Amino acid sequence: EALKFLRSKADDEETVTSFELSSNILAKAKLAKVESVCLWLGANVMMEFSFDEAETLLSGNLETATTNLEKVNEQLGFLRDQITTTEVNMARVYNHEVRMRKAGKLPQIKE
Repeated sequence: EALKFLRSKADDEETVTSFELSSNILAKAKLAKVESVCLWLGANVMMEFSFDEAETLLSGNLETATTNLEKVNEQLGFLRDQITTTEVNMARVYNHEVRMRKAGKLPQIKE
């Protein structure tokens, strides 16, 4: 959204906007003839990109993140099924042990 805003204001002479200095601290800036955008890439690296390059990079990152989110959700569903199966099996083992103790085939637990 910020990239679209900057691109729409690129032809204007001057634009006033707010930007984040740090958490909860904003500053106002006057932007004159914006032709590029700086993106924080991480690991203390920031690079300047043209609007087209930035849009390509950001859309690629969004597609990758969406794909990864779908994979993680699939894996989470598999883990939920495995947890349910494990809990059912634990209950069956416990119930079998209780039946065996009642039948006298296992010694009673002393408390």
